[in-house]
Amino acid sequence: MENEPLLETYLRQLRLPTFLKNYRQVAVDAAHSNLDYPRFLLSLAEQEVHQREHNLVEKRIKAARFPVLKELADFDFSALPTLNKAEILDLTRGEYLQKRESLIFIGNPGLGKTHLATGIALTACRQKKKVRFWTAASLVNELLQAQDEHRLHRFIAQALKLDLVVLDELGFIPFSDPGAQALFTFCSEIYERLSLIITTNLKFADWIQVFGSERLTAALLDRLTHHAHILELLGESYRFRQRMQRETRQQS
Repeated sequence: MENEPLLETYLRQLRLPTFLKNYRQVAVDAAHSNLDYPRFLLSLAEQEVHQREHNLVEKRIKAARFPVLKELADFDFSALPTLNKAEILDLTRGEYLQKRESLIFIGNPGLGKTHLATGIALTACRQKKKVRFWTAASLVNELLQAQDEHRLHRFIAQALKLDLVVLDELGFIPFSDPGAQALFTFCSEIYERLSLIITTNLKFADWIQVFGSERLTAALLDRLTHHAHILELLGESYRFRQRMQRETRQQS
């Protein structure tokens, strides 16, 4: 086809890579199926749109910086009978994102809090939401560095472009006074402006162990719990159960 080089040049200029990749095969299929020109173009346009949607989701997932991708479909709800599976699955519809609500998962280590938080956040990415995952310690470190470099306001302004922040492992490491204040400032700024998922091994009464100041802790909890779904996980550590199963198999 003598016009192919010109067509491909135009497709590149128009940034239609899926058109460019597939038009020959679609043209062959259209000829065999006796498709008219509009349906031929519709097929190419559908492929272009679907590929762009797929690329956008992949971009969202990469930008979120999940340490490990964990799907809700792989979560063992049977190990936590007191956890309301229907409520978790209902959250994946994303209404909490529209309402700027938060989710707080509380429970001992090894119960799957991070798995649930990641699975829900992955679903948000697939709904084309902008998500960012931090451990509490890493976020505080970044906030303090931004503060030292006089760009804390810019850092928070960038965060406000997100739809959802995941704050993992709150409670494992106590913060310095500047760190606690920086995290309080961050959470206060995003309050009611985007959604937040928190995982913590501490009950609310014990958060003072992390933040030090009773007044600051109370003010932070007041904001975080105002529009929050609070889900407590009760049960035996997943890692402990795995270890016991391995030992049982080895003994048998």
